[in-house]
Amino acid sequence: MRRATALKLAPALPPVGVPLRVPTHPGRLLARTCLQPLSLNQSEAARLLGLSRCRLHELVHGQRAMSPDTAIRCARVFHVDAGFWLAQQAAWDSSHAWKRLRAAASFPH
Repeated sequence: MRRATALKLAPALPPVGVPLRVPTHPGRLLARTCLQPLSLNQSEAARLLGLSRCRLHELVHGQRAMSPDTAIRCARVFHVDAGFWLAQQAAWDSSHAWKRLRAAASFPH
């Protein structure tokens, strides 16, 4: 009985490691910080990265995750550490996992 009471009192804030606000998707960040300043369209950037234009399009529109492969390609072309891109993806993933748990009422609020 005591455990059930403790669960009802769980904080509405996300657990440690989950961002308080929804972070920017790494693909959108890529478009804003790398493609736009260099005036690269998606076709040009996809060619430089060795990706299909469709894959890059999905990434910059937040419809595809930043994979380790793509993070390494971005690091090589744009000189931004692959770990940065992967950390952005992890923040995005954990934030959305938290939102899904809350919405499904799987985690008490």
